[in-house]
Amino acid sequence: MVTPFGVVRREWQLRWQCRRLLRELDVSAPLDVRELCHRLGEARGRPIELYPYPIEVPGPFGLWFRLRDRDAIFFQQEDVAWHQDHIILHELGHVLGDHPSDAEVFDPATSAIRQNPPAGLDWDVAEDEHRRRRSCYDDRYEREAELHATIIQEWGSVLTTAPLVSEEPAVQRISASLSHHQGWR
Repeated sequence: MVTPFGVVRREWQLRWQCRRLLRELDVSAPLDVRELCHRLGEARGRPIELYPYPIEVPGPFGLWFRLRDRDAIFFQQEDVAWHQDHIILHELGHVLGDHPSDAEVFDPATSAIRQNPPAGLDWDVAEDEHRRRRSCYDDRYEREAELHATIIQEWGSVLTTAPLVSEEPAVQRISASLSHHQGWR
């Protein structure tokens, strides 16, 4: 069913999928986005490499390139850490959704990255025509990727709240029963 915003999957379906994925990857609080990417890459058999990059402003905040043997996510290095995490999670949403390329759209950021790639990135192995960039939410894939990012960050922030810590089994049982609804556990 298509929502009023055009996202094909319902929000509850994405929430369920994200929760299942994070549980399977054994991700715990506090949420470490880089560790999440590492674990997801291992589980998929395709590493996910993260590259902070001086992306020109105005322009996209992040880009995802599907390479032959791995995925590369570029994000604005001149941004604050929490927004960098959100950009990475947004691009991860494209990976999780297996979204189609938007390479037909001219993007100076892609040209800049190709002209001055970070150390270790070999464009010869790239499937040059598959990339997504984060700049606006004018199509359903962008909105779906943004919803992935929001859901994962939301769960991470809920889990980061300080739990009651005690060595006593009775206190642990009470704490677990009162906080069972938090996060993806």
